[in-house]
Amino acid sequence: MVVAGHYLAAQAGFKVLEAGGNAIDAGVAAGLTLGVVQSEFVNIAGVAPIIVYLAETDEVVTLSGLGTWPEAASLEMFIDQHGGSIPQGLLRTIVPAAPDAWITALQRYGTMAFGEVAGEAIRLARDGFIMYPLMAEIIEMLAEDYRQWPSNAEIYLPNGKPPEVGDRFIQTDLAGTLQYMADEEAAAAGGRNDGLEAARGAFYRGDIARAIVDFHEHNGGLMTMADMAEFRSVVEAPVKRAFKGIDVYTCGPWCQGPVLLQMLAVLDSVDLKALGHNTAAYIHMLTEAMKLSFADRECYYGDPKFVDVPLEMLLSDAYAAKRRKLIKDTSAWPEMPPPGGPLSKTAPGLSGPSDAGGTISPQLDTSYVCVIDGSGNAFSATPSDVSCDTPVIPGTGLCPSSRGSQSWAVPGHASAIAAGKRPRLTPNPALVLSADVVMPFGTPGGDVQSQAMLQALLNLHVFDMDPQEAVEAPRFASYSFPDSFEPHGYLPGRLNLEAGIGRETGETLSGFGHDVEWWPERTWRAGGVCIALADRQRGVLTSGADPRRPCYALGW
Repeated sequence: MVVAGHYLAAQAGFKVLEAGGNAIDAGVAAGLTLGVVQSEFVNIAGVAPIIVYLAETDEVVTLSGLGTWPEAASLEMFIDQHGGSIPQGLLRTIVPAAPDAWITALQRYGTMAFGEVAGEAIRLARDGFIMYPLMAEIIEMLAEDYRQWPSNAEIYLPNGKPPEVGDRFIQTDLAGTLQYMADEEAAAAGGRNDGLEAARGAFYRGDIARAIVDFHEHNGGLMTMADMAEFRSVVEAPVKRAFKGIDVYTCGPWCQGPVLLQMLAVLDSVDLKALGHNTAAYIHMLTEAMKLSFADRECYYGDPKFVDVPLEMLLSDAYAAKRRKLIKDTSAWPEMPPPGGPLSKTAPGLSGPSDAGGTISPQLDTSYVCVIDGSGNAFSATPSDVSCDTPVIPGTGLCPSSRGSQSWAVPGHASAIAAGKRPRLTPNPALVLSADVVMPFGTPGGDVQSQAMLQALLNLHVFDMDPQEAVEAPRFASYSFPDSFEPHGYLPGRLNLEAGIGRETGETLSGFGHDVEWWPERTWRAGGVCIALADRQRGVLTSGADPRRPCYALGW
């Protein structure tokens, strides 16, 4: 089973499974394809956090797929020269991590060559694909951003204007970049691993790295050949929490993944079914649990190599019970609640309503893919990075990761800028395991991601929906915390509801103190959740592909 944020990516992964590849091979193929067919918000040179489940050893591992700030970066520079902001363009570039993450996954857990799994991505970049409604809408909405750089406009505004639905969209330079990596692999002496190392070398030490670094050197960027050559994705154990008979796995606190586990911890002892699905009482309970969890994310989460993240405390039953007591049945926190734990009163650098913007721009920054193969292995990945806030490196088709936008130029903040440090990433793949189930799942959506994932998981596990019902059910999202993206805007009390929830429910929530705003039904702003589910007892695979975006599922 392959489920992906775009139908052509699902097809690419499916072809690899049919050719004998495993879940990792198929997941990498789909992930690379997402970087072509959704290149407005998934970049081949972006980020790609990954979770892998290995059925034979019953082991779960994560690959960070997240780059670091260049060694020339410093907090003081952004404060002194840019007024505490992280400007659009080259200065928010971190080391591109996705190519290394895909290749590391293939080396450690896959069976195929880079050229084999990259074939569909190369073809679709070289020969083009038909422009579809959401991509056309996004490029048109961001057209002025693309005009900032001629190399971006050349690709995304062909003939000086956004492409129209039905046009053939071609990315020749991007095809050449991927083909160069595949050619270097094919030319390498030795076995499969040597070939994969050659593909990695082509990107991080060869002509691609040189093109990126030369552009930085001539345009005020910070990236060096040493930054590129020395980079490796971190491979580590996941973070896990039990919830009502299942184990839920995420990546570490260098991303927002554990915030989903904190939400589940707060809700674990609540009789959610008795509250009723999407009633005012249910939405209020989840929203307040989410706000409490995001307060801790804002206070504590960051690269564990640089900051002490007290995860054991944050995920403990005792702490969850203490936080749950702060939820009042019919009264909402008017803004982000205070964090808990040791920094509850003295958290440095916390953003507040006084330094927040009044609007939150939609963060179309991500996609998702999950795979389960015939041996029971599972793959869960959330590749990302936009092409509208940083220049395309001429001749490559690449926008090296602008994920520095998810750092803070604020002294003392857990995610403050530092050389060699990873920003706090929003993309966060997840995985559910139990004696009965293997279920990778995830979504795009910036700060909405964990909220949408929570709701889909509860729809499945508490309200007994099938995966497709779970992803189609109406959603809601809080914005009552600082946004993860520069300039970190904040809308105290804001709660967005999809129209399917109903006006009467919205009025009740307004009475509780929520600042209710309405989305249309099934808006892409509420995410694009994808689920693949293996029923271990029945030997059956099912899936859910979100109709809010061009998601698709294929399986047999």
